[in-house]
Amino acid sequence: MSTSAQDTQVDEVRLVERLLTEYGSSHKNATNKLIHWFCVPAIVWCVIALLWAVPTPAAFAAVPLLNWATLALFGSLLYYIYMSPPLAVGFFAFAAACMGSIVAYERTVPFSLAAFATIVFVVAWIFQFIGHKIEGKKPSFFKDLQFLMIGPAWLMHFLYRKAGLAY
Repeated sequence: MSTSAQDTQVDEVRLVERLLTEYGSSHKNATNKLIHWFCVPAIVWCVIALLWAVPTPAAFAAVPLLNWATLALFGSLLYYIYMSPPLAVGFFAFAAACMGSIVAYERTVPFSLAAFATIVFVVAWIFQFIGHKIEGKKPSFFKDLQFLMIGPAWLMHFLYRKAGLAY
């Protein structure tokens, strides 16, 4: 591997480690962490579901599953690839599971997807703020909106470590 490629790889590792460490600094309390294990995935699911429910232009119909959610997920996946290709794989798997559950929800549940996602989104954020109140620290995204994308990566990095996988 060339020195330039090694330097780039080291910079990427430093970026993901720096972001995860900074995010983790306001998530040390056990109760706050537990809340995040439930609420972060729920919030991500809700954002995907809400974007899924937004009407799309007729031109989108030419491509199966093309909607606002899949476009946003594509952009998110690019960010994760930039930040950490291994975490991007985990994010892709989680996003695919979210999309599958959203499709299943639409096929089987008569209650509006958008209404359900809105309710869960609000409740999850209430719990997130309760967790941060217990923690005694503001949510990281108040400092930098980028941390809205780091929450799922922060949870995944624990799973990767437990499985002995590099992230």
